[in-house]
This record gives sequence, structure tokens and C-alpha cells, in this order.
Amino acid sequence: MRVLICGGGVIGASIAYFLSCRGIAATVIERTGLACAASGKAGGFLALDWCDSTPLEALARRSFALHTRLAEEIGGEWDYRRLTTYGGSAGFRRRGAANVIDWLSAGVTISQRLGSTETTAQVHPAKFTGAMMRTAQARGAELRFGQITGVVHRNGRVAGVDVNGETVEGDAVVIAMGPWSILAARWLPLPAVYGLKGHSLVFETGTAISAEALFLEYREASGEMQTPELFARADGTVYVCAISSGSPLPIDPAAVTPDPGAIERLHRMCGNLSPTLGAARVLARQACYRPVTRDGLPLIGPVAGVEAAYVATGHSVWGILNAPATGEAMTELITDGAARHVDLSPFDPARLSL
Repeated sequence: MRVLICGGGVIGASIAYFLSCRGIAATVIERTGLACAASGKAGGFLALDWCDSTPLEALARRSFALHTRLAEEIGGEWDYRRLTTYGGSAGFRRRGAANVIDWLSAGVTISQRLGSTETTAQVHPAKFTGAMMRTAQARGAELRFGQITGVVHRNGRVAGVDVNGETVEGDAVVIAMGPWSILAARWLPLPAVYGLKGHSLVFETGTAISAEALFLEYREASGEMQTPELFARADGTVYVCAISSGSPLPIDPAAVTPDPGAIERLHRMCGNLSPTLGAARVLARQACYRPVTRDGLPLIGPVAGVEAAYVATGHSVWGILNAPATGEAMTELITDGAARHVDLSPFDPARLSL
């Protein structure tokens, strides 16, 4: 059996990894580059219980546990670590507790602890995606670059995909192209997937910042509200994201660029939040599109009416967190006919087909 996985992001790499654990041949087909979009430009934040009391609860809890296990079992380094997470505000009159984090400005108020080292963690998303793919390749998976232009149908089921004018044969096809999964709706009856654009900066800070994650409410001088997220990473960098927009999704992931003025606004915000960040060298100025669906839940499961066709996308802000459990569940679904560790019914693509 060979499974063709369309998309070289964290979801595609995770599916390939878990298929390889079962001895199933997998080919990941990617147009631009491994982890070239949100999987390489996300924060990499992981939370055990932030999805509790939602349909994502079981998926998130299983995936949080898998992240811990993978960090212990797989060789390679993707900066996995547990960390403490705080919430607070800036740009307001001071309220709540005093600032207890020494690298923040005096105008930032830390009002609550959102997570401990028992419940929150992080990975470097691009390194994690790369490690999952390399491990899958060592077990026989293939990474192939090219533009997918269609899905091959034979006798009511998929039999391969067209890549750069050539047919690549396969026994099953998984669409895992993030927001670009919308392009596959030309070949398969898929629900709509949209792209929500976000901007981020990566700073070189060395050992100046401790292992903490921050979720803040920030009021700009104009009065506009932002919700910056700051993640200190184990490699001596700090990732900061904010400023979302509805800018149209380009056809080619390589064509994604920041909105005019967005990075400058974010840089000013960072300088106001932290003198350390204000003085630090910027390593990356970037933007990416997170895949979202109409009801905010991912699409994980079979494509209605087309045998051996599957989809795994629409994870929004929880793509890095939920990738391992998604890869495991998709592998079980394809090889065994049903997922065993997580109930996938809330994510059935057919729910949005009407």
C-alpha cells in the first residue's frame, strides 16, 4: 500500500511518520518546501488543557502526550521543553499584579498564570516538522517536490495524483495542504478552507530571556487592540506574533509576504513591551496563513463519496499542537478503517458539506 500525502507541512509530515511506524509506504508531495508556510512560521506553543470542554479536548490531550513521547523517542533536536505561561496587558493603566518578569517593560502588567510546566510546552515548529519527515524517510517514506495539478480517479476511488504533468500512483490520497487545501476542491468534494493571515518577528536574545510564554492584551497608541503572543525559545530566540488580517491567499505559498506596515507596527509593539526585544537583532520578519474552517474545527477524515480520499487540515492556531494525534488518527483510519485513540466524528468533513 502507498499513501500519497499532498502537503509538506507539520500535518503531512506527521501522517507520514505514523504511517512509517506501521510499515506503510508514504510519499509526501510538496510544491514549495518542507514547513515553508505556517508550519515553519508558527509559534510552536503546546497546551494540555486549553481545549478542554470543546470538541478538540481529546485530540489536544492525546497530542500533548505524543509530543512528550516523541521528544524522548526520536533522535534529533527540535527544542522541545516545558515552560510557564502568563497572561497580562499593556497600554492600559496598571491593573492586577505587579510585573514579575524582569525582561518586560514596567508598563506590562502580568495578571495571571495560564499554565505551568505540567500543562504548557513548546517546540520549534520547523525543526519538529523536519525531524518527523526525516524519521519517516529513514523508514522508507519519500519526499517529492512538485505542483499537484489533479487527482486521478478510477472506478469511483482515487488512484493517484498528477504532479507536474506526471501521474504518481497511490492507493490512498490525503489532502493536507493547509489553507491551500481549497485548491483541491477542484478535484474532490471538499468543504471550504480559508486562510487567516498573521505576522511575526523572531529576535535573537541569547540567554537574556527565561523559559516563558506570554499572552497579552495590548492597546496601541491609536486605540486599536492587539493580542500579541511571545514565546522564548530554547535556541536563544524569542518569537512574537500579532496583527491578523484578511488579506487574500496567494496561489503560491512562496508569494506570502507581510502586509504593508504590519511588521513595523509589530516591531514598535515589541519595543514597548520589552527593552530587551527593542535592542535585539531581528532574525525573521514574516507572515503566514493559518487554515480555518467555517465552524472553527479541523477537517480530519474521509472525503464523502470518493473512496480512498482523505483530508486533514483546518487546525487554525492548534496545528503544531494537534499534528501528532492527527497523524496517528489518520494512520489508524487509513490502515484499520477507524481511529482508535481519538474520536474523529466531530471533525468529519461531511458535517460542512451541506
